[in-house]
Amino acid sequence: MTTQQRPDDSEISPRFREITEEVLFGDVWERPILSPRERSIVVLSALTAQYRGDQLKRHIRRGLKNGLTKEEMGEIWLQLAFYSGWPVVANAMGMAREVFAEQHSD
Repeated sequence: MTTQQRPDDSEISPRFREITEEVLFGDVWERPILSPRERSIVVLSALTAQYRGDQLKRHIRRGLKNGLTKEEMGEIWLQLAFYSGWPVVANAMGMAREVFAEQHSD
């Protein structure tokens, strides 16, 4: 994910932005034990369960770039519906439709 896809937090907290870039995306996402694709599965699941829409859209895009298919995301959400609740999954799939539509318009 490029910095253009995330809001610029540096005006509010330059250190927060620095930690996000260096630690989260520069270290944690690059650790070799889990692939970026596997990390995307974890993050999509967590953000869906927590009803974090704005972040979820960004990570749907990132998941696609990391090799997840729409069908795999659908299976992730089907599984989550029973563990996290139908409404949060319905919300996530609505956001996914928006992201997938963006992909077709590019």
